[in-house]
Amino acid sequence: MSLLIREANRNDSGLILRFVKELARYENAEHAVIATESSIESSIFSESSTTRALICEKDGCPIGFAVYFFNYSTWLGKHGLYLEGLYVSQSERGSGGGRALLKHLAKIAVDKGCGRFEWSVLDWNEPAINFYKSLGAKPKDEWVGYQLTGQDLLELADS
Repeated sequence: MSLLIREANRNDSGLILRFVKELARYENAEHAVIATESSIESSIFSESSTTRALICEKDGCPIGFAVYFFNYSTWLGKHGLYLEGLYVSQSERGSGGGRALLKHLAKIAVDKGCGRFEWSVLDWNEPAINFYKSLGAKPKDEWVGYQLTGQDLLELADS
């Protein structure tokens, strides 16, 4: 078995969308996916995009992906790497794809001088939580994530 992590390119937009939909299905949220192949292509692969994507291949076949971007820590005075999405096809879990993607991302973070590498996980996703803990990742405490979307975002912007 041979695993390869490679940078995604615009030709992977449909593949990324497929993985996004598989992930959403796993998280019981497929109805929430409004991304299209075109929106993925323009948002990840445009010249001005700060978002990047990786594809994990096993023996030449795509089995997973990761989407990430760089954020900033005011306390550290350094950039951080934020993992927005990670998914390995259910049939390939345990093959080492998830670990390979995270290891690759950790190397990027170290090479870029990032002060941290972070992501979020649903609180019910015990398999993922246990996997992350097995790699040495620790849950944040005290911090609660917030977001504005849809109409709430529009209303604040217009206020």
